[in-house]
Amino acid sequence: MSNAKKWTAVIGSLPDAHQETLLGASLSKQFAKLPLWLSHPSNIGGFYGFLIAVALVLPYRFGLDDHAGWLNDWILHCALLIASCFLLGLCSTIITAISGRLPVAPARIILYPMPFVGLALLSIDRTDILSIYPFVSWTLILLPGPLYVHLSWAPRWRLLCMIDDGKNPFEGLENVDEELDNHHGTLMDSEIESVVDDFETAEE
Repeated sequence: MSNAKKWTAVIGSLPDAHQETLLGASLSKQFAKLPLWLSHPSNIGGFYGFLIAVALVLPYRFGLDDHAGWLNDWILHCALLIASCFLLGLCSTIITAISGRLPVAPARIILYPMPFVGLALLSIDRTDILSIYPFVSWTLILLPGPLYVHLSWAPRWRLLCMIDDGKNPFEGLENVDEELDNHHGTLMDSEIESVVDDFETAEE
């Protein structure tokens, strides 16, 4: 049985809440379909750096400081960008393996527009329409990918690796959930009994 089929069988048998934790939103679901070696957080980070590198071609080519060496500058900066995203993804993998934390859904309404805003600010700066501090545009461009990998994908990748190794990534958590449910059920029963007793006392 292939990894994908094995994951589908295992994940399909889990509660809905655990399935959502493993698969996340549409982007994470697409990454989960890839082989584990290919979907490694460092590779996903490097892929984000590559996408940004492609988008930077136009600002570098048509900036007012255009010169014969623009291609060399673009290659150098993009290589640094891809390497940085790759290393940040690797760091996230290590931190997640040590902490064992579960994935956190990033604020997509804030995170997703950031690279586009950063690219627009960088284009405005390079065409000399308005002077913008480079740190602002580069932070907006660079931050979203590694932040998504660190908060969302690296923990999910760790859970998928555990499933691939035949382990239950939610072992222990299920017992906690059951204890909480039993505790809540006991509290509800106690509250109902208290209301019934008060009602019977009032009738007497």
